[in-house]
Amino acid sequence: METKVAIKPPTWFWIVSAIALLWNLLGVFAYLADAYMGEEALAALPEAQQELYETRPAWVTAAFAIAVFGGALGCIALLLRKKWASPVFILSLMAVLAQQLYVFFLSDTFEVMGNQAMVMPIVVLAIGIALVFFARSATRKNWLT
Repeated sequence: METKVAIKPPTWFWIVSAIALLWNLLGVFAYLADAYMGEEALAALPEAQQELYETRPAWVTAAFAIAVFGGALGCIALLLRKKWASPVFILSLMAVLAQQLYVFFLSDTFEVMGNQAMVMPIVVLAIGIALVFFARSATRKNWLT
């Protein structure tokens, strides 16, 4: 059985991985703020936004959690140089896709929030895809073991 020797990643790998971790930690904090929104904060929202929040299915909240915690875990795996980062990022991306399916096609999000609300979901999806490719590339280059 042939074993591959791990190759030291370039400096930019560490920079990208650290920035990606910070990005995903922001997602974790956004999820926690959303999941634990108090009655006062909810009441302060416009009525249409309150309805969006209150009628969102549990599976969408679960997808949000899997997406952000999976993304953060994947980034930690990158920083630890573990190749299991790739399947974790794939799981995270699948959760992002599920969440965005709801936002784009199954809810009135853009009617309530306006078209500018499309920007963040598109950015999140693009970064999720990029992280899957980044981890796969790092694995192919033997930067991850």
